[in-house]
Amino acid sequence: MEKEVVDTVVSFAPVGKGLAIGLSAVGAGIGIGLIGGRAMEAIGRNPEATGKVLVPMLIASAFAEAVAIYGLVIAFSIK
Repeated sequence: MEKEVVDTVVSFAPVGKGLAIGLSAVGAGIGIGLIGGRAMEAIGRNPEATGKVLVPMLIASAFAEAVAIYGLVIAFSIK
């Protein structure tokens, strides 16, 4: 009985891997898209603020991209 349960859980591991990387990639993509869109809006309204907007935008994009990397690491760690 116990072996059947373990085999069932192990058989769902690829699904978990796919969900981990897929959902994290979608979340990161949405986040980066929102960050870039809002930054371009801000620069479009006030072109002199390009230097003030660019660095925080890049830092926020890096944090959003980290979510996808965490998802990838979790997908690789699932056995």
